[in-house]
Amino acid sequence: MRKAILMMAFLSILGGCAGGGSAVHQSGPENPFFTEWDTPFGTPPFDQIELAHYEPAIIEGMAQNKAEIAAIAGSADEATFANTIEAMDKAGAMLSRVSNVFGAMNGTMTNDEMQAIAKRIAPLRSKHRDEILLNADLFQRVNHVHGQMADLDLNREQQMLLTETWKSFVRGGANLNDADKEKLKALNEELSVLSLTFGENVLKETNTFVMLVENEADLDGLPAASVEAAAEEAVTREHPGQWAFTLHKPSLIPFLQYSTKRELRERMFKGYTHVGNNGNENDNNAIAAKMASLRVKRANLLGFASHAAYILDDNMAKTPENVYKLLNELWVPSLAKAGEEVTEFQAMIDAENGGFKLAAWDWWFYAEKVKKAKYQLDEGMLCPYFELQAVRGGLFDTVNKLFGISFTERTDIAVYQEDVKVYEVNDAAGDLVAIWYSDYFPRASKRGGAWMSSFRKEYKEDGKRIVPIIYNVGNFTKPTSEKPALLSVDEVGTMYHEFGHALHGMLSMCTYKTLSGTSVARDFVEMPSQVMENWAFEPEVLDVYAKHYETGERIPQALIEKLEKSKHFNQGFASTEYLAASILDLDWHTLETTEEQDVASFEAASIERMGLIGEIVPRYRTSYFRHIFAGGYSSGYYSYVWAEVLDADCFEAFKEAGDIFDPATAKSLQENILAAGGSEEPMKLYERFRGKDPSIAPLLERKGLN
Repeated sequence: MRKAILMMAFLSILGGCAGGGSAVHQSGPENPFFTEWDTPFGTPPFDQIELAHYEPAIIEGMAQNKAEIAAIAGSADEATFANTIEAMDKAGAMLSRVSNVFGAMNGTMTNDEMQAIAKRIAPLRSKHRDEILLNADLFQRVNHVHGQMADLDLNREQQMLLTETWKSFVRGGANLNDADKEKLKALNEELSVLSLTFGENVLKETNTFVMLVENEADLDGLPAASVEAAAEEAVTREHPGQWAFTLHKPSLIPFLQYSTKRELRERMFKGYTHVGNNGNENDNNAIAAKMASLRVKRANLLGFASHAAYILDDNMAKTPENVYKLLNELWVPSLAKAGEEVTEFQAMIDAENGGFKLAAWDWWFYAEKVKKAKYQLDEGMLCPYFELQAVRGGLFDTVNKLFGISFTERTDIAVYQEDVKVYEVNDAAGDLVAIWYSDYFPRASKRGGAWMSSFRKEYKEDGKRIVPIIYNVGNFTKPTSEKPALLSVDEVGTMYHEFGHALHGMLSMCTYKTLSGTSVARDFVEMPSQVMENWAFEPEVLDVYAKHYETGERIPQALIEKLEKSKHFNQGFASTEYLAASILDLDWHTLETTEEQDVASFEAASIERMGLIGEIVPRYRTSYFRHIFAGGYSSGYYSYVWAEVLDADCFEAFKEAGDIFDPATAKSLQENILAAGGSEEPMKLYERFRGKDPSIAPLLERKGLN
């Protein structure tokens, strides 16, 4: 997920744009961003928005925001919480509106022209952000209010807003001298463009790769749904009569799991693990090396030894040493378990007289074979019970039981693509809670992965709650001409995960945009999402949604029991590949040298130090590690495992209550975490919910690593 770092609202609006310099004023009814939206609930009028509308609206939004900030900074009145801190939180309404829509469309409906707009505004975004953070008059006012905090009658949320506003300026370079401020501006501008290019290259590489199969015999072992989807993809790519397999997960993963053609599995696997690493115009190695170097320079300017030290100082973890300690606690048992899995898989290869040593492109295939042999279970047995609409209905039922909210589809609200669905969300009293969009199927214009974000964050205006407009994006298995969308176990988990982020945004009850929803520390933002995964495969939940798409038959109890018995299977691999990527991220960002690294050598040295076995590749290699080079997770990919500690401990609270839908525990989770946003330090929020410090024991037990 593109998930969220706690920042001031007048900075967070720059996520999709930024600005400075002269404005191009193109107002008028033809551009919907220049008028209030007369739409249901103020939703974006996608039926009116055109590509040509974005850039002039962004520029005008920046001009308005710049004027607002100038008025705050230049005020002759003494700086107060209301006229400085609250005023900045309210600033930038137009810029926020257009940025949120543009950012969403560039991630889901991009094209060459949209990417060109993004590249033109990226350096402006950086400049505009820096002009605010490095505004000496503005910082003087913020500093004045911050210095009076102990004497001000502020509630907890106001104290947090003041603290985080002040920290944003200090961490943004407000205390630097003029020469260093100029250096910082240049570094930020260059990094913004490099990050954008890195992400574009990953998308282009992913869309470019295709493996065409001409011989039907080469489809041996593949599920009928995968074969059908590949045939339809081949027609789309103007190769009728063949089968086209791509690097999009609904195509890639089943191929690696089921294809009996080892050489083709190797080709697909290497296609995926070499994205951005092919020595062509989309190669990301030089970009990654440059970004790592520039990040060290920036950290040094701001008084930190490394980029990781700078980032983690503002997270729950606080230091790189603390993160390495956490990762190592899990690395040792995970690697040991992975070693046991290698032995088990190799034994099957030998029993079949395979005559080869297990390789990384064999892992998914033999994991499926061994699971079927041990538990009489494979993905093909489960997918018919995981039809997307039914899974989503089960998800709605789960959160209704937990939080009392219900979902009603709205077909009168404009969408940006025909597969997108929109829902009105109401509480038990019938009051409006949020508007929620889902966009679940892959397409060439959409980046890979799954995420949540917002068209409008929740906040209060004159005491009235402004309802949030939230969206989830996925790349799940598409329906075909013969079958509906049948999800894998992993895709079901992902739907629940991203919906947890959506709940964090939808159930927010904060006053300030800066602190609402997912605007929390990076290593806390994944906790609400990951805790939702715990419900996905509970028998009580499966009983609601897991029905055969053809017969309507509920999933057999015997199949549920097999799923339960196999829950620890392959956990060594799953944990190790994730931890390896987390360590690689941290290794890149604990660098204290500005010398640009040779990516291949650096990555190899990192893998050797961690002791990763050859049969496993880090979940993300450097050249396509979007999270850390084109997202907000640099020095923060570990946050998923820290959130796993919290979410396992959180779900344990429901187990201790004797009911996975226990009303009191659900109410506490909603009030203390989901509704609270970033209104208080995350550990205080968690401890208020749990009544004690989190324990790692439930996570180790869940993974079978204890």
